[in-house]
Amino acid sequence: MKAQRAASLHGLMLPAVIFVVLMVIFPFGYAFWLSLQDYRIGQAVKFIGIGNYTALIQDEQFWNGIKLTFILYITALILQLILGVGLGMLLHRVQLMRGLVRTVMVSPFMLPPVVIGMMSIVILDPGMGVANYLLKAANLPTSLFLASTDYVIYTVVLIDTWQWTPFVALIVLGGLQSLPTKIYEAAAIDGATGWREFIYITLPLLGPTILTAAVLRSVDLLRFFDVIYITTQGGPGYASSTLNIYAYRKAFEFTDIGYAAALMITLSTIVFGVVLVFSQFRKKVTW
Repeated sequence: MKAQRAASLHGLMLPAVIFVVLMVIFPFGYAFWLSLQDYRIGQAVKFIGIGNYTALIQDEQFWNGIKLTFILYITALILQLILGVGLGMLLHRVQLMRGLVRTVMVSPFMLPPVVIGMMSIVILDPGMGVANYLLKAANLPTSLFLASTDYVIYTVVLIDTWQWTPFVALIVLGGLQSLPTKIYEAAAIDGATGWREFIYITLPLLGPTILTAAVLRSVDLLRFFDVIYITTQGGPGYASSTLNIYAYRKAFEFTDIGYAAALMITLSTIVFGVVLVFSQFRKKVTW
């Protein structure tokens, strides 16, 4: 009987195992194999071992890509978590036309990246965009936004924050709705209201929820590609060329597939490491 049950369970698990092998393990393994080759389109493939990884260490644009990736990741994650918690609290308290308000507020992250990118190009155009028009109307200095080497990465951060803060807010809203009400009733009896209630009760209880949102956003932010490529293609120059963008350019502009694979294996390792760290934190704050 036990043997039959075990065989049945193995049979049920088989499709999932096949899916993981085909969609995760095989592509990652193939990319790692490519990273060990001197593979350029139109030329013979040559095994060079860790040669591509050694070249990474000496590549200034690789280190620039690492720096820009983490500037984008850390800045956007902090902004989205702070604003997401605030927006989630607001959506939790709103009473008037609650369904409509929530639908409108969370709609940005449902828009396709192409729409977000094209909207951003039009709004942030230095000459004809509405952003500089509003800055002029308020007697504030205008900006080149996506054409500025100094501010382009922070402009991309703001675009992504506008799009994905509602996603964080939706996760926080779900967490707020699952919190036990008895704790708040006891806190009210003890006189804990307002900011004290938020700091000492709500925020600690939301710890696992916020960390879940942080993990999900970390994966997306570290491999962020679509909106950057649509709006700047990594420019001006290499000012917004994150590791993901740099790998794409190496593969499809310079046809250096082996080097691009080494870049992506490095990025995958970073993503895995960050997710692992957040997972350990989440275990410690689970209530």
